[in-house]
Formats: sequence, C-alpha cells, structure tokens
Amino acid sequence: MKSRIKVKGALHLYLYALLYITILLAVVAVVIAFFPQYAGLLVGLSAIISFIMFLFLYIRKGNVIVDDLVSFATEYGQVQSKLLREMELPYALLDDSGKIIWSNRAFDDLTHKKIGSNRSITSIFPEANHDKLNGEEDYGEFPVSYENGEYLARFRRIALDGMIKHSDLVDSSDYEGYMTALYLFDETALRIALKENDDQSLAVALLYLDNYDEALESIEEVRRSLLTALIDGKINKYISSLDGISKKLEKDKFLVILRKKSVKQLQDNKFDILDVVKSVNIGNEMSVTISMGVGLDGLTYSQNYEFARAAIDLALGRGGDQAVVKTTDKITYYGGKSQQVEKNTRVKARVKAHALHEIITSKDRVLIMGHRLGDVDSFGASVGIARIAKTLDRKAHIVLNEVSASLKPMRDLYMKQDDFEEDMLVTPEQAVDLAGTGAVLVVVDVNKPSITECPELLKMCKSIVVLDHHRQGTESIENATLSYVEAYASSACEMVTEILQYISDGIKLKAEEADIMYSGMMLDTNNFMTKTGVRTFEAAAYLRRAGADVSRVRKLFRDDANAYKAKADTVSHAVIYRDMFAIAPCSPVQSVQSPTEIGAQAANDLLNIQGVKGSFVCTPYQDRVYISARSIDEVNVQVIMERMGGGGHMNMAGAQIEGVSVEEAMAQLKYTLDTMLDEGDI
Repeated sequence: MKSRIKVKGALHLYLYALLYITILLAVVAVVIAFFPQYAGLLVGLSAIISFIMFLFLYIRKGNVIVDDLVSFATEYGQVQSKLLREMELPYALLDDSGKIIWSNRAFDDLTHKKIGSNRSITSIFPEANHDKLNGEEDYGEFPVSYENGEYLARFRRIALDGMIKHSDLVDSSDYEGYMTALYLFDETALRIALKENDDQSLAVALLYLDNYDEALESIEEVRRSLLTALIDGKINKYISSLDGISKKLEKDKFLVILRKKSVKQLQDNKFDILDVVKSVNIGNEMSVTISMGVGLDGLTYSQNYEFARAAIDLALGRGGDQAVVKTTDKITYYGGKSQQVEKNTRVKARVKAHALHEIITSKDRVLIMGHRLGDVDSFGASVGIARIAKTLDRKAHIVLNEVSASLKPMRDLYMKQDDFEEDMLVTPEQAVDLAGTGAVLVVVDVNKPSITECPELLKMCKSIVVLDHHRQGTESIENATLSYVEAYASSACEMVTEILQYISDGIKLKAEEADIMYSGMMLDTNNFMTKTGVRTFEAAAYLRRAGADVSRVRKLFRDDANAYKAKADTVSHAVIYRDMFAIAPCSPVQSVQSPTEIGAQAANDLLNIQGVKGSFVCTPYQDRVYISARSIDEVNVQVIMERMGGGGHMNMAGAQIEGVSVEEAMAQLKYTLDTMLDEGDI
C-alpha cells in the first residue's frame, strides 16, 4: 500500500469532528424512523452533543492547533531554507548598496567567502557594478568572470516597502529600499565550446604585391624569375605555418584562406608577414611590399570575401605596405610605415580622365567642393575642375564657405579673371539649392564625408566624383560614381593637372588658374621638398607652360608681420619629447585670421631641428584644438593621428579634438605616443 503523510493530534480531531457529527446525525435519523414520538428529544440531544464537542475543540484544542500550525510552518520554512542553502546554483542576496547580506553554500564555495562577509559584490565580480545592478530595469543579466570560470549573472530586484509597511520595529515612511537576488549560471564549458567553434571559422584574405612591376624592373631580366619564386615561396611558407591556404590568382595577387585563430595570431604579431616579404633581396634596388585585406566574422563566406575586398581597397588607398582587417562593425589597420612608391605610368590618370569626361557631359552643371576650412590645394583643384567644366560647356560652381587669410589672395586672383561669373563661387546654402538630378558633385582633396565643406550635398547628389591624394580611413565617401584616390600623389592639384592633359584637347588654363594650382602644389609639397616625384615636376612643368609665374606665386604666399611673429613664437615654445618628437602649443594673437595655418607652418619648421623625427603643433580654434603633425620619412604621423581620430598622409597629417584645452590635447598626444612606442607601432 502506498505510504502517505497522516495528520495527528488536535488537528486530527478538527478534521474528523464533522465525520463524527455526520455519523451521530445518521444514527438519530434511523432512531427517529422507528420512534417518531421521540424525534424532538433526539434532535435536541444531538444538538447539545455537537455544541459540547465544538466548544471543547475551540476552547481546549484551539491554541494547540495554532501552535501546531506555527510549528509546521517553521519546520517547512527550515526545509525551504535548507534546500535554498544547499542548492547547487550559486545564489546571493544583496542590499541596495551592492553588499552581500546572504549567500548559499554554492556561492560561498565558488567565491571562497564565508556567510555574512558583508563584502561588496563588485569586489568579487568587477562586472557587477552599480550601473548594471541599479539600472532602470528590475531584472537583467550580464557575463562575469571569476578565476578560470565564465558565468552568466542574472539579477532581480525585490522592493522592501511592502514587506515592512506594517512593521512595529521599522518606520517605512518614504522608504524605497530593495534587495537584489543574484544567480550565477556556469557557462565555462559553453563559452569554451563557442570559442573553439569561432576560432575554427574561416576568414578570407586578399594579398597584393604593391610594386611588383617596379621591383622586377630594378634587376636584370635573368634574375626576375628567381625574385618571383622567392616571393611566392616566402608567402606560401608563411601562410602554411598558420595552417592556411594561399592560391596565386595573378602574377601579383593571392587568395588566402585562414582560420580566425590564425588571424588572431597574425594580429598578435603585428602582421610581420609585411616585413617577411620586404626582406627578399637578390640585388633588387627596390624592396617588394605587400598589402593585405582580411575579412572575417561575416554571416557567410561570400560576405567575408566582400569584407576582404573592401579591406584591400582601403589598404591600397592608404598607400600600401599595410594590412587591414575588416569585420561587421570594425576596421583595424596594421603596418603602413613605408612611403608608397610613385607609379611612373599615367594610364590610370588617362582612364579616370575619360570617365570624368563622360560623367560631366551627361549633366547640366558641376558642383565642386573641398574640405572644411579649405586650403590652397583644395581651392586650386576646384579651379582646375571648374576649367574642365567650362571647356565642356557646363556650368561650374565652387562651394566655398570660410575663406582663410592664406586663401584670400588666391580667391581674389581667381575673381579677377575675364570670364569669372558671380555664381561661380557659392556658399553651402546656395549649393544645396543648385543640387539635384542634373548636377554632378566633384569632391576634391578630401575623402572623409564629415569634414567636407557641405556634407549635405553628398546625400542630395546621386552622381559623385572623388579626387583625393590622402590615405583612406575608416570613414569614406560611399557610392561614388567615380573614385580616384592616389596616396602617392603630392597634392590634389597634381592629380587634376594630369587629368587636364587627357580630358580634352581644347583645354587651356588661364594664367591666374595656373598660378593658383601651382600654389597648391607648392603648399602640399612644402616648396617641392616633400612627397615629390617625377610626375610632380611634370605637372609643375605643365602649369609653368600654361602661364604660372613663380614670382607671382611667391608673393601670394607672403605672411603679414603678426602671422610671422606667431609662427616664430610657436617654434620658440617647442619641447623635445622622448628625444625624437617636437611638440609645441600655438597661441596666436587675435589679429591672426588663420591660426591653424600658422600651426601647420610651424610644424614644418620644427622638422629642421636635428634629431626630430616628427613634429606636432596644437592650435586652439573655434572651440577645438587642431593638431598639425609632420615628419620627413622616419615616422608615420598618419597612424598617430588616426589614433586620435584624425588622418592624413604618412608625413603630413592632422586631427581635431573637441571640448579640451591645449594642455589636455598635448597630454593626450603624449599618451598616444607613449602607447604606440610601447606597442611597437612607431
């Protein structure tokens, strides 16, 4: 017979009293059936007996029953407490300040703490901070780590105002306290399994040889096959050591398949494959450099391949000799420490010129804009594009907002032309009205949407052309109809000058336009001392033949006395940091109209100090601090400025920091330099 719990004692009498009364009534009913004359007596007698029985149970056994119920509840609560105490799931109660007020044995065993330790939960699990436990939600979860374990912490807040509302010991008026129940679920094995599975997921990489043809041309023909074999062998051996597969697609292109774990190894080694290939030398005058684009964490293999294609485009657009890793929401750069080799061929420039010709002729008007706080290079490139549009019988409008002191002479010179029209220079507001389906937008000297003269135009114009010589960063102009970004070019004016020579036979620059474009090249090359190649001087020669006059250009660059004094004062306050960096604050007087240009000029001058590998000038202007960074060839200032939210070239870069003082900006700069030196990125 199946066993069950039985009731005993006074509670047993209470439960069975009705049964006894029912039996008594049944007996009375039978007796009345045989002796009806005694019915009243029997009913009265049964009522008296029932009353006496219930009175006895109420008076004599009532308190006993209450005591038994309290005793049972206590024993039942002890059972619950014991079960909760010995529950295998780690569990703790916290007060509203995050201190542990009770914990079960599993929690104590996990944390090696005793009951009632009254320690803050944050001291044990730093992840369980005040913001997470005291947020808007009364429940939630977050991951925590402790020793070698990984756990999912779930919490639920329990308000105490209702519990103590009728308490005789505690005043509950205006009380808003609560307790937090915290549970820990062990996910160590699950996370190890997920990590193992994630590490085994495949990543796609594209590896390109940047200067393959140039390197081959630097050695005799009989040794070229040996150089190719050595390069292929180095790449295949390195990829094989990572348990990967490499397949040569073309003479200078490889497809690489790797595990994600191997990509992590590459990242830990700072993509030293870049240096491995560069070390190949059999007498070639030029070292072979590679660019690598890696795509991972995509939903499909094809998405990883698209990530890899976007990453290799970024690596090439930034000058090559570097690796770019692209995931769904992040882009990471490695390398990029060497100067890109100038391409001697102009085939690409000719192809882009013909494409630009087709785009402009298919539209009614051309809108041209550079970057915010435009300089001579962006304005000179805009003037060149405007001349192309005029030659092709299209209306041209240059978007120009704020005119700096150095740009004002160029603008005034441009406005003195015979065929200058009033609507050729427009404000951003006027440009918005001119945008539409019949307009093509040409963006020069910038490929970062947020710092263009009028970012709204990028959304309003469907046909966009980008011409720039800055290295591409994470932020770029998307969906451009034509993109011509060459980091090896010295300036945007050089690129536009080359396009001018191929876009149409009937183009003839005005002397004033040639002066402005020549000025732009001089500015970005620091008087032809930085980033100049054969094509730079060929472009300069073309402008000279078009009427550019060196003497007139030099007069356009002359500073006023206040600006010259401000630059000298900046140089005099420079300090040498880490024996290789010159850092100076620039605080020009109120009469200086373009303080950022003073900072840039001072940064150039600081490179003349012996031992200085990089110069940085911090200039406050319009509630921001502008950092101008310059180097010759020993330090890549672009990667330094990218760490601070900026960008630029390897030897000419900058950044803008909002909401800080000059001293704070210099402190951030020094911290960035220290970090990159310690990590080996400089």
